[in-house]
Amino acid sequence: MKRLVLVPLAVTLVAALVPAAALAKGASEAEIAGPGIDEPISLTVQPGGEQGWQEQRWQLLQLAETSGFYPAVFVRSPDPMLDERPAGDLGPKYTITYVMPGPNSEVDHLVQDVYPYAEPVPVTYVAPGQPFFGTERTRGGWYISTTALKDNLVAAGLPPNAPTGGDGPRFPGTLVGALTALGTALAIGALAALVIRRRSQTRTVTA
Repeated sequence: MKRLVLVPLAVTLVAALVPAAALAKGASEAEIAGPGIDEPISLTVQPGGEQGWQEQRWQLLQLAETSGFYPAVFVRSPDPMLDERPAGDLGPKYTITYVMPGPNSEVDHLVQDVYPYAEPVPVTYVAPGQPFFGTERTRGGWYISTTALKDNLVAAGLPPNAPTGGDGPRFPGTLVGALTALGTALAIGALAALVIRRRSQTRTVTA
């Protein structure tokens, strides 16, 4: 029982010790969307009366760090970002929309694509040139993460295993059903036309 009490307490204490500069320079909120989750997952660093906001705060900071959000937004040296997409099937894609408070009470939204089930480790992507802080632009690029990113996302609410499908184009089920029905109708029509044609030829020969 004591361990169950100490875990959230430890999270609260560690989150409280995070330098204020990191919070001021980073995102205040994040929304995760993608396959396998019923609705977007929201994380925040702002106290809003909801239980567990300190834990969400810590999750957000860990997520931003392990996903390469900081070097993708703020240029670092050495620069870990890649300009070319890693080879192979990266698996299903998720998007994280970060809320970035800026000067003059302005708020920017930066989008990051995340592939948590890529092998051997998760991969993320931020489009270059996304505006923030007025005149600033994201460095952008691809980031090769570690298994810690997947662990953080699963802890936030993603499924432990990849949902069916990769990062290629997907078609809604209704569209697939409509195309299947159309193909069946065309096949039946062609078969009916063939039967009518053969019957017509048989009558001609008999006459």
